Amino acid sequence: MTAKYFDYVIVGAGIVGLTVASELKRRQPAASVAILEKETAPGMHASGRNSGVMHCGIYYGSETLKAKVCADGARRMIEFAEVEGIAVNRCGKVILATSEEQLPTVEKLLRNAQENQIEAERIDMHQLNEIEPYAAHGVAAIYCPSTAVIDSAAIVQRIREKLINQGVQFFFDCAFQGREKSRNIKTAHGDIVYGFLINCAGAYADAIAKSFGIGDEYALVPFKGIYWKLSQAANHKVRANIYPVPDVSMPFLGVHLTRVISGDVYVGPTAIPAFGRENYGLIQGMNLAESLEIGYQLVGMYLRNENNFRKLAHVEMGKYNKKNFLAAAQKLMPSLKEADMVPTPKVGIRPQLVNTRTRKLEMDYILVITDDSLHVMNAISPAFTSSLAFAELIVDKIC
Repeated sequence: MTAKYFDYVIVGAGIVGLTVASELKRRQPAASVAILEKETAPGMHASGRNSGVMHCGIYYGSETLKAKVCADGARRMIEFAEVEGIAVNRCGKVILATSEEQLPTVEKLLRNAQENQIEAERIDMHQLNEIEPYAAHGVAAIYCPSTAVIDSAAIVQRIREKLINQGVQFFFDCAFQGREKSRNIKTAHGDIVYGFLINCAGAYADAIAKSFGIGDEYALVPFKGIYWKLSQAANHKVRANIYPVPDVSMPFLGVHLTRVISGDVYVGPTAIPAFGRENYGLIQGMNLAESLEIGYQLVGMYLRNENNFRKLAHVEMGKYNKKNFLAAAQKLMPSLKEADMVPTPKVGIRPQLVNTRTRKLEMDYILVITDDSLHVMNAISPAFTSSLAFAELIVDKIC
């Protein structure tokens, strides 16, 4: 059977793959574009489990790719949603410092905002009380008015519809099975020949990159984000988004409170080391070979205490206990009670890369280019927020 040919083949139908396809068609309307997805629909992993928060970009230093695309990406995504009639809530966000030790980080965040031209201001406790009446009275707070929340699932579906109308072909249930030779890959739908391939496979991007002979210095260490939800009785206590000032000794943001577009308020997430790229449940999404490789990396990080990993592991694993989870949330909202947090099936996986040469977690996006391919690796938060601007940056490197 003759192999199918496309000018551009994109592996992965998450938000980054979709927006890259959209940007390619904007620049080259006549180009043939295919998107391969191993699942039965787009956005079934990180993109479909996204909270919908459009981050302003205050956490990222101006030298990072994240800083270059986050604020612009958020603005574009909010505008896209409004034009398309998709639900948007321009609600803002507060970042709360609860100890004197966090004040240098507050100043660093404000410098990031200034350097990246992000609207943000330090507010006093009276102003905080007007914005979020139930928030803890800490030592400082930052207000980010441009933060918004959107319907992320609706965004994914609308972009898919537009791409179909532009002639982009989707191949679902179509797992990438390997590289046959230059510009030829094997898939569940047979061989596909391409002019250029863009790897946007999220949690599997590193594995696909290695089939192209690149990325050997990276290993995947996934982290599981689990949540609780505020009960109907406690739901009113959060108006928008309440985040902690990040702990500089830890690689992730910590537990926060977010009112999503449905009106539900989620508490979380954790950053619990996971044993599979899709390890959403206790054992769901685990396979022996993958779990052994990830376990090897986790044990090594623990023994070497890279990125303060021991503290991270102890703190995050402790959040399997509801009382510990509640204690983290109470730093932001002391009035919360155990009964205020009710179970939810919401869970996500952060497909975090570790550099095995430097022994450090990679905290920025990574783009690796070959003669016939580009690999988008470590597309972690805020990839959804950034995606429209990020796609432009990616395509700039191709076209």
